[in-house]
Amino acid sequence: MSGHEQPPGRTEPALTEAWRLLMGLVLDQRMRWSEVAAELGISPAGLRALLAIDPAHPGPQRELAKALDCDPSYVTGMVDELERAGFAFRRTEPADRRLKTIALTDSGVDALRAASDGLFSPPSQFARLPPGDQRELARILRSAITGTTTDSPIPPAPRPRRQKGPAPPIERSR
Repeated sequence: MSGHEQPPGRTEPALTEAWRLLMGLVLDQRMRWSEVAAELGISPAGLRALLAIDPAHPGPQRELAKALDCDPSYVTGMVDELERAGFAFRRTEPADRRLKTIALTDSGVDALRAASDGLFSPPSQFARLPPGDQRELARILRSAITGTTTDSPIPPAPRPRRQKGPAPPIERSR
């Protein structure tokens, strides 16, 4: 155990408070998904698919299903919606006509940018912090997430992929 870790089963009260505050803020922001999706004229599921498509590297629909941890038939409906909105198109691969590659249109790239701006811009509770506090908050979160304390910005978070099998047990403080 390093000098900064708590003994097993014990959590610093300040950490519990910080986590509750952070989770409250995240839960308060959950409506942003529906709002951003509505602004784009798609469902939250369509927005989730839009965010999972890399405009620089179109990929097979089955890979999109894996990335979203969805049944491929469900992803078909998500991609259908993106096609109807003019944000994506399917392309049959010449080497294997059974494979459908999903790519974003120019409008889809614009929609992805708008979605990212709408979802990932800091909430007002963080934006109103003084610049020094904003930098300190970024440093603390960077340290907690990546283990590094450098001031260099961290790259965008990878798209989460759920592991197959049972969920790991949740450790609770006592």
